[in-house]
Amino acid sequence: MRIVGEIPHDVCKITLFSWNNRYLIKLELGYLEQTYKVNQFDITSEDDLYRIVDERFINEALSRFKDMESNLQLALESV
Repeated sequence: MRIVGEIPHDVCKITLFSWNNRYLIKLELGYLEQTYKVNQFDITSEDDLYRIVDERFINEALSRFKDMESNLQLALESV
């Protein structure tokens, strides 16, 4: 797996990888992470990854992190 780059962000860590004919967009926030796989042949260059990860994409991912944290908390309470 090769690191293509990182996208600086104040709230979460965003890392771009190249692996096995795919690009991976990995967002990390605390103990949670989200990974999106993009077929290498669906985009024209690695620069497209930076266009995919725009403000809207990040905001939706941050919202999803809140849902993930809530879901995990509920699951832990039932143990």
